[in-house]
Amino acid sequence: MRHWQYWLDTLILSSQHNPPRFVELVMLTLAMMLLGIWSVTAQWQYLVLSLSYIIGSSFSILVREYLDPQPQFQLTHLTAVLLLIISFYSFAELIR
Repeated sequence: MRHWQYWLDTLILSSQHNPPRFVELVMLTLAMMLLGIWSVTAQWQYLVLSLSYIIGSSFSILVREYLDPQPQFQLTHLTAVLLLIISFYSFAELIR
C-alpha cells in the first residue's frame, strides 16, 4: 500500500509543480495506449486519435520550449520534431 501511496503523492506533486508537462505526459501515455489498441484491432479510429494526441503534445512541447528556452540542447526538441514528422507522414499514408 505504501508503494501506491508514494506513487500517487509523486503524481500529484508532479502535476502541481509543472502542469503543462504533466498534461503532455498524459497525452503521450494515452497515445501509446491507443497505438497498442490499434495494433490489436486495426481500426483506423484509434490510430487517428493517437496521432492527434501525439501532434498536440508535440506542439505543446515545442511552444513551451520556445517560450522558455534552455541554454543547452534539449532532447525533447528533437523528439517532438521527430514525432511530428512521423505523425504527419502517418496521416498522409492514412489518407491515401
